[in-house]
Amino acid sequence: MIYHGGKMTKGKLYLIPALIADGPVESVLPEGTLGILRNLEYFIVEEIRSARRFLIKAGIQKTIDELNIQIFNEHSNREDVHEYLDAAELNSHDIGLLSEAGVPCVADPGSLIVRVAHELGIRVVPLTGPSSILLALMASGFNGQNFAFAGYLPADKPMRAKKIRELEKIILEKDQTQIFIETPYRNLQVFESLTSICRPETQLCVASGISGESEMIQSRSIADWHGRKPDIHKKPTIFLLYR
Repeated sequence: MIYHGGKMTKGKLYLIPALIADGPVESVLPEGTLGILRNLEYFIVEEIRSARRFLIKAGIQKTIDELNIQIFNEHSNREDVHEYLDAAELNSHDIGLLSEAGVPCVADPGSLIVRVAHELGIRVVPLTGPSSILLALMASGFNGQNFAFAGYLPADKPMRAKKIRELEKIILEKDQTQIFIETPYRNLQVFESLTSICRPETQLCVASGISGESEMIQSRSIADWHGRKPDIHKKPTIFLLYR
């Protein structure tokens, strides 16, 4: 344990962005983020295999077997979240919270870990790295001062159609960009719903494979998208709607 002024100093919780697409980490993550990541020994991750691959690629200093890695995802027990932070609270170790892709806690279950860290008085430190949501918004040409992230659209087709109409109504009423994502294997289904439901003049940006070699970001009106099916099947994709 580390003591300062007679009091135990708690470790920090670092929020570590991961790569969105394959490529060299140095071209996406800043040196400051990589420097902190490489010196950590404790991690909370969403999926063990991809986390190990990323940590090795990022140049972690210790071997994978020397690291203490805990898994926290949508299937984890929500009742014992505080135990994931014992290393920081009780033993003064810094912990890295690692998302599956992009930044932690945005469209990601890690926000509960962060909430508990605040309750325990553990300092939360967000590190710089890629957010597919913000990168897509930056590149869309849509309203970047008034926007909302709607998460995942319903998988059920009628419910999805209802949600799309609701989002399009909000765009017209509030001049607000609407951003959402989908499970990659349903991307084309969502695209087809958008192009068949939205008004011809509504603007749709499709941002796929952001920061990777196959990156594709295009903004067109719904009318212009007709007959142009993008290559987005099973590729991480962000959709944005505007007027």
